[in-house]
Amino acid sequence: MTEDLIHLIEQYKKEIWEWKQKESEWIRDKNQLEGHKHIVEELSTKIIELRKNLTEVEDDNKKLAKQIEHLTNHRKF
Repeated sequence: MTEDLIHLIEQYKKEIWEWKQKESEWIRDKNQLEGHKHIVEELSTKIIELRKNLTEVEDDNKKLAKQIEHLTNHRKF
């Protein structure tokens, strides 16, 4: 009976160690995912900002093109 109990205890210790290993992997994976999520959020914010800047540049280019066209059409020779 004592041997059975010792064997059972050893088996439980092994299972506990295996579960702790899995928990450690889960925690590592969770931390990596949170880090990746943060990176994606930062990149998304930068993309939105760059799109806004691009729109502003495109609008400025349109205005300049109109001004150039106006000046070209009304230029005196």
